[in-house]
Amino acid sequence: MDYSTEFSMDRRPRKRAKLAWEIPQTHSKAHSGIYCGQEFANATTSYGTLRVLPDHAGLSIKGLAERGSPQWRDDDKDGHYMFALGENLTSRYKILRKIGEGTFGQVLECWDRETREMVAIKVVRSVKKYREAAMLEVDVLQLIGKYDRNGSRCVQIRNWFDYRNHICIVFEMLGPSLYDFLRKNNYRPFPVDLVRELGRQLLESVAFVHDLRLIHTDLKPENILFISPEYVKVPDYKVMFRSPKEGTSYKRLPKSSAIKVIDFGSTAYEHQDHNYIVSTRHYRAPEVILGLGWNFPCDIWSIGCILVELCSGEALFQTHENLEHLAMMERVLGPIPPHMLKRVDRAAEKYIRRGRLNWPEGAVSRESIKAVLKLPRLPNLVMQHVDHSAGELLDLLQGLLRFDPISRMKAHEALRHPFFTREHYQRY
Repeated sequence: MDYSTEFSMDRRPRKRAKLAWEIPQTHSKAHSGIYCGQEFANATTSYGTLRVLPDHAGLSIKGLAERGSPQWRDDDKDGHYMFALGENLTSRYKILRKIGEGTFGQVLECWDRETREMVAIKVVRSVKKYREAAMLEVDVLQLIGKYDRNGSRCVQIRNWFDYRNHICIVFEMLGPSLYDFLRKNNYRPFPVDLVRELGRQLLESVAFVHDLRLIHTDLKPENILFISPEYVKVPDYKVMFRSPKEGTSYKRLPKSSAIKVIDFGSTAYEHQDHNYIVSTRHYRAPEVILGLGWNFPCDIWSIGCILVELCSGEALFQTHENLEHLAMMERVLGPIPPHMLKRVDRAAEKYIRRGRLNWPEGAVSRESIKAVLKLPRLPNLVMQHVDHSAGELLDLLQGLLRFDPISRMKAHEALRHPFFTREHYQRY
């Protein structure tokens, strides 16, 4: 499962942890190294190979007991679990490779001897606040699993256990994230009919979560995974005659559009305090930045940003600074309503002057002003990238990206939009 959030070839100004296949691998360390941090071993070649091998239960490394636990090792200085490939997490799970990491800890691809299948195990750092957050995530995942019995909407928790002071959460194995798929396609946009199918499923997932009175708070392409890693290569006629580089005339399309939402580590209950900062920067709603409090609509804003990114290939708001972010929103979507600017909290007052956004006067640099001015209005952006259904998609996006969270579309309402309900001649 792709829980990682950073890639070395990223053209966008955001940080992501590297995946196993992005790291130069050294064969001499594959069977003897202790792994943590940024180091990955060359255990296998691909998800596909790992999934179909019939004899994973027999995998072993010389000198290690087949089903015993390794000798106790101290964690690294940050509380990450130290491990060697081929070792066990309890007698049930054999570690085959590391597939991701983040501030929470690491994700390991393991062979489940009991069910004889591949699983992804999130091994949380042995730090009190991360252990507590992990237990909250387990509670949320179990609640979701109770009502999502067919597992069609959100990632399924298979098991959890406390191993050497590390909370370990066992998940079903899934395919690559939407972001990783975009990156492998050199950030070329998805066809609008595929965007329609992905958007429908994403809204169904969020509607389900919201019905449980839960708010995900961290929706982004990295946290939406294809169920299958399989894809096909098809000609990309838009670049076939423009680019001399080998391979640029083809793009990848997933064999299946089925997806699941992952990472419920930041999920909030409706009744909790909602005044802290949530969401990854590029998908953060205006009410969060302005300190107005947030609720279910913050997830809807994130979905709008995600759909634009799938259609264009690039994140809509590429920034790391609050005032610039708000200025980008106004550039793309129009002015922020005055009644929202009047209610900002004390921390956001510096972004407002005389009842409007303090822009461009408050810009940190000329480059920042240029970054805002180069952004197109939302209608122009959609028309630039979408060949059909552009009008319906634009109308949907304008509902998802309304500044005022009270008037922003709800998930169930968005699913009834003509972009999803009207019969279209082209289907993915």
